[in-house]
Amino acid sequence: MRIALLAPLPPEKNGIADYANHFKTALEQLGVTVATPLSGVEGTSIAIKQAIGAFDWQSVDLVHAELGGGRLGEFLALRELRKAYPNLPLTATVHDPERMVWRREQLPFPLNLLERLPSPLPQAAVVLADPLTLREERQVARGLTRLITLTRLGADCLSQRMQLPAGKVAVINHANLAIAAVALPPLDTLHLLYFGFIYRGKGIEDLLQALAAVFQQAPQLRDRVRLTLAGGTAAEMAFGAGGNYLEQLNRQIADLGLSGSIDWRLNLPASEIAQTIQAHHVMVLPYRESKKLGLLGRQRGTSGALSWAAACGRGAITSDARAFAEEVASGNGAIYPQGDVAALSAQLLRLAQTPTLARDWAERAAHIGGQRLWPLTARQFKQLFEQAIAGAPYGA
Repeated sequence: MRIALLAPLPPEKNGIADYANHFKTALEQLGVTVATPLSGVEGTSIAIKQAIGAFDWQSVDLVHAELGGGRLGEFLALRELRKAYPNLPLTATVHDPERMVWRREQLPFPLNLLERLPSPLPQAAVVLADPLTLREERQVARGLTRLITLTRLGADCLSQRMQLPAGKVAVINHANLAIAAVALPPLDTLHLLYFGFIYRGKGIEDLLQALAAVFQQAPQLRDRVRLTLAGGTAAEMAFGAGGNYLEQLNRQIADLGLSGSIDWRLNLPASEIAQTIQAHHVMVLPYRESKKLGLLGRQRGTSGALSWAAACGRGAITSDARAFAEEVASGNGAIYPQGDVAALSAQLLRLAQTPTLARDWAERAAHIGGQRLWPLTARQFKQLFEQAIAGAPYGA
């Protein structure tokens, strides 16, 4: 089997690029040949059309795309390929359901004039153009052979929003690497970990406030609970219109009296991710859903960080954003309402006062991680690809 993979890949720094890289490697280990004809291609209609014209699409049995992260190139490529090759099997993993891309490459006239005006007029233009965006998404979705999401909630929401027939969206959970088990650190000091890209919208401010509230309520825990903020940064995210985000976090930490309780691991090398996670007891993901995106739909994807937690045998406390509730519903962690700092603080306090919870969550997380290893997941994808190539009905 020879497929074409349309996806970001390292050295791009985002979760989908990391996912696609592991996905490609796992398929190749099963004997699948994976071409990447859009590698390094700018995600514009002009560049995509040129790249499509430069590749022999009849040389592949199937095209698979990774959709999400605000990118448009892969979506545009699927649209053009369906027009040019009506019989070519096309599949896609949709990382941010219930939508496929959320926005158009260009707004129609006269809404495009609003893009040059101060906020919130550009955002209003995107909302006003959304019916057109949704119509294009549904056209592309109907033209795909199969779609895949990483959670059941994501599949249900995507199917409904894209008006797809039952069974066209398959669920293949987010895979993880095989990581050798490491025992939890001693429970005398609780080590919490935020892991992921560090930029606005991840709810990190909520986590800091919640930890400060724990220490206010139980001062004796100040020397027994530590938080590490670990992950990647990107200049365009850390130094946005709101100023230097890392400096803002450091000021908040100082203002809350947390300087002695916070450790940093910025731009963590991939080779040190597992040992960093396993040096902690529990991962905390305080994500908030974007209010701006909420005008267009609901994000019901999952998180690569949660996948790492399972791979490393560590539980998680997460907000109920995205499809996180589904991901920690098996006794591998706890959920709280997103944006509810008091509820997050209560979960942290409960864990600090009953640290054996971390051991229970870790055992369950390790079991989940063992069921989602990349070789097993790649076999599921290969089987789905074989069915798509053969034209088999959904669920065959």
